[in-house]
Amino acid sequence: MTDNISELEMRRKKLLFRGGHRGTKENDILMGRFMDKHLSTLTEEQLDTFEALINEVPDADFFKWATGKEQAPAQYDTDVLRMIRDLSNA
Repeated sequence: MTDNISELEMRRKKLLFRGGHRGTKENDILMGRFMDKHLSTLTEEQLDTFEALINEVPDADFFKWATGKEQAPAQYDTDVLRMIRDLSNA
C-alpha cells in the first residue's frame, strides 16, 4: 500500500510541475487554480485524464475549452475539464 501511495504522490508532483508550465500564462493560471483545489484528491482515472489534457492538447485549444469559448471533443469533455471550466468561470 505504501508503494501505491508514494507512486501516486510522485505522479501528482510531476503533474504539478508540468501543469504549471503549459507555455502560456493564461493556461498556467487555469491549471494552477485547478491543481491547488483538486490535484491532491484526484483518482487515478482523473489523473490519467488530466495528464492527457497536459500532454495531448495544444495550448490554444485547451484555453478555449477551459473557458467555455468552444466545446471540447468528446474524448476530452470529461469531469476534469468541467472542474477546470467551473474554476475558470467562477
